[in-house]
Amino acid sequence: MSTATRRSPLTDWTLLVPVVALLALVLSWGRDLPGPAVALVALCLAGAVLAAVHHAEVVAHRVGEPFGSLVLAVAVTVIEVALIVTLMADGGDKTASLARDTVFAAVMITCNGIVGLSLLVGALRNRVAVFNAEGSGAALATVATLAVLSLVLPTFTTSRPGPEFSSAQLTFAAVASLALYGLFIAVQTVRHRDYFLPVDTAGAGPHSGAGPHSGAGAGDDHAEPPTARAALISVGLLFAALVAVVGNAKAVSPTIEKGVSDAGLPHAVVGVIIALLVLLPETLAAVRAARRNRVQTSLNLAYGSAIASIGLTIPAIALASVWLTGPLLLGLGAIHMVLLALTVVVGALTIVPGRATLLQGGVHLVLLAAYLFLAVSP
Repeated sequence: MSTATRRSPLTDWTLLVPVVALLALVLSWGRDLPGPAVALVALCLAGAVLAAVHHAEVVAHRVGEPFGSLVLAVAVTVIEVALIVTLMADGGDKTASLARDTVFAAVMITCNGIVGLSLLVGALRNRVAVFNAEGSGAALATVATLAVLSLVLPTFTTSRPGPEFSSAQLTFAAVASLALYGLFIAVQTVRHRDYFLPVDTAGAGPHSGAGPHSGAGAGDDHAEPPTARAALISVGLLFAALVAVVGNAKAVSPTIEKGVSDAGLPHAVVGVIIALLVLLPETLAAVRAARRNRVQTSLNLAYGSAIASIGLTIPAIALASVWLTGPLLLGLGAIHMVLLALTVVVGALTIVPGRATLLQGGVHLVLLAAYLFLAVSP
């Protein structure tokens, strides 16, 4: 057993950093920050990201998969939704497309960035990254359905001018999103939990990971799980760290918006940057899981985050639209619809075999690079 597994799951820095980051959030909230203060808040944000990843791994080790990845995905998304609603309430008409831009950015980052990095790391470690096609395929199908219902259909509906839903259509999209999200969680955690467990690469095939002891190559499989008390403390510190991540991201968002405006970039870039910041904990956790030969855990994080991002954001925005003024633009443009369609097709071709090489990881990362480039230069 390594030194890392013998030490207490709650080390000094993981206790202190979330507290310091929360303090920075309290001191900076609602204020115009000078350059040095923005740099300090950004440093606290980075530390909170690392702390969140650590505590997510402690909780995951205690509760096992797929519950561990679910905890992080839902926690990040709930706070991300709060950030979007807060920014929309404060921003007026200029934030009319913020929910769409942030949610679509989250989908592209998770389904191409996190998936691509995880497959790349897994393939570099074992030549071929192996995962359960059943669970990952079901997750991708859910992401595609949610994305089309919430982000594509508003472009083609005719009840409202522009890429908007009518009140009835928005209500339907919100109810459908919640229903699909709840159904996916039930399948992932209860009825077909084995489809979302890491595959034992020492086994004979893609189904060899169905048992509770799959993922034999993982470095933490043989470590003693943390105590219930330590896990509960980590849950609290995880939420504290995530609040600090999203809150500090909001604190630096005026600087981000000013930089985007001064650079002459489209306002949609703000949503991309926010999504990149709030998804950092999941990205780091997914890459670390892939390094431990747990690619399925990485895919659970990626697709679970995309599902939660749409499935929780759209209902929250629908509810918030009761008091929010101004239009709510949800429909994607032609370029983004093409990228979404290509992402779904490539994702399906990647997932179906249950095995992936460096090539598939590279293709997904190129799709992410294309999205980021076109966001800056549409």
